[in-house]
Amino acid sequence: MSGPLVEPIPGHPAAVARTSRRGFPERSLVVADYHAGIEAGLRYERGVELPSKAAVRRERLLSLLDRTDADRLVVLGDLGHRIGDPKGDEAEELRDLAAAVADRAELTVVPGNHDGGLADFFGDDAEVTDPAGVRLGDVGFCHGHTWPSREVLAADVVCSAHEHPAVRLEDEVGGARKERVWLRGSLAPAVFAEHYGVDPAEVTQADAELVVFPAFNDTSGGTWVNVAGQGFLSPFLPDGLANGEAYLLDGTRLGDYRNV
Repeated sequence: MSGPLVEPIPGHPAAVARTSRRGFPERSLVVADYHAGIEAGLRYERGVELPSKAAVRRERLLSLLDRTDADRLVVLGDLGHRIGDPKGDEAEELRDLAAAVADRAELTVVPGNHDGGLADFFGDDAEVTDPAGVRLGDVGFCHGHTWPSREVLAADVVCSAHEHPAVRLEDEVGGARKERVWLRGSLAPAVFAEHYGVDPAEVTQADAELVVFPAFNDTSGGTWVNVAGQGFLSPFLPDGLANGEAYLLDGTRLGDYRNV
């Protein structure tokens, strides 16, 4: 395999990563913020009634697994929506998804703030990593709700999520729309070095890249990264992302995300 270590799939909130496990190269499909069972969650949290898109989400993901011929599916946190043990519709969606993925690829879940009960829920059906993330070869993965481990930060590319990054785009007549985006830039070593109390040279490589993934779930909200007053959720953003640029799902480069 050759090419970029992490390459977004045009038109989709997903990427293919060149990873390895136990010294063997792998091809991983990477997605973030799947939020299984979100419709049931919104019904309970806000009284909003939405038809379940569980089957649509699952088929979108399985189609990408088939299309990319991935050996592994890596979910960058918030695979589920409920904070705590999955129940009801969410539990059913997660079981169906895990069973379908098992026929195609290995499943690795980097737990996010919504995934507290996933390790016990899945048992041996999925690898649920430490919340500080996991490194698979030259690529590190974390959810982003907490600081990534030193091992993750030592990777060539660090993939994060949690923000559901989006931009507000306006047309000539004042109309506006929200678009999910990728954020990509250099990883700023000093920010992470300060957290760990070490020299920046000890934290990460000088040319390491940070990639913040858009949410796979198109019903969930997100951080409007180009709107004043919208704060980031991650403890290491925005300062941990240097020279950050935004890209639409179709690959369009928007430039500095703050000036879109």
